[in-house]
Amino acid sequence: MAVSLRVPDHVKKRIAKLARRRNTTSHALMLEAISEKVEVEEARAAFHAEARRRLKAMKKTGAGIPAGEVFEYLELRGAGKPASRPKARRLA
Repeated sequence: MAVSLRVPDHVKKRIAKLARRRNTTSHALMLEAISEKVEVEEARAAFHAEARRRLKAMKKTGAGIPAGEVFEYLELRGAGKPASRPKARRLA
């Protein structure tokens, strides 16, 4: 599938400069950039879909972990200290 893009001159110059630095073509650099952006957006969409799925399950079961417990767990883990993973339970 052929695609035509109108790229402003100032952006073309930046792309060409980067391509020369990386010893590649402007075309290859643009393809790589587009591929990377698509991957990022697909990962973001998957993350949001998973969040919606988990929220739906949480609303259905009423089970969750209070934010304070999650933050405490993450702070301990981030500091390299041992921490028990908090368990989900029915919240009021």
